[in-house]
Amino acid sequence: MELVIAVIGWAGAGLLLAAYALASAERIAAGGPTFQVMNLLGAVALTVNSACHRAWPSAALNAAWIMIGLLVLSRRSLSAADPAEPSVLAVSGGDRPGQR
Repeated sequence: MELVIAVIGWAGAGLLLAAYALASAERIAAGGPTFQVMNLLGAVALTVNSACHRAWPSAALNAAWIMIGLLVLSRRSLSAADPAEPSVLAVSGGDRPGQR
């Protein structure tokens, strides 16, 4: 079980680093859905790892990271569902590199 928890933690760290690297290299939009989902999944994995190791400050930080990701994604989906309100994706160009 310890190996599984370690793999989950490393996968989460990898997702967070990949999201940051891809956004920094402008391969994905820094506020786009791909970035948000990668951050959300990475934070979930790190929360599991931190909680299993009883690293409560890290678990709390990642739980907050999860809440932020969920808030952004839910607001984005609500604004996309409202035809009277312009979609954030339409304004920003989504995750397509080079389009602003």
